[in-house]
Amino acid sequence: MEWVKIIGMAIDYIEAHLLEDITVEDTANFVHISPFYFHKGFGMLCGYSFKEYVRNRRLSLAGGELITSDISVIDLALKYGYDSPDSFSQCKIPLLIYFL
Repeated sequence: MEWVKIIGMAIDYIEAHLLEDITVEDTANFVHISPFYFHKGFGMLCGYSFKEYVRNRRLSLAGGELITSDISVIDLALKYGYDSPDSFSQCKIPLLIYFL
């Protein structure tokens, strides 16, 4: 299977499980590639590591939800996998700047 198709399948899987505790291993198993090669290929093709991609997607969704709903920052932090609102609010949020 070609890498572009593998990464596309992986991104679909990530998006479907974005609010869960998703790992490189889970995603690599889904696309039937070793975690080592998947992590390398994902970074090379996407320009982000797997963790950076997941974090940026979660922050992007959180930013959109922050603007379009009445949900509190505490609830958003918990929903998107942060242990506390402090850790959530101190993230460098390059994608959220465009929402504001």
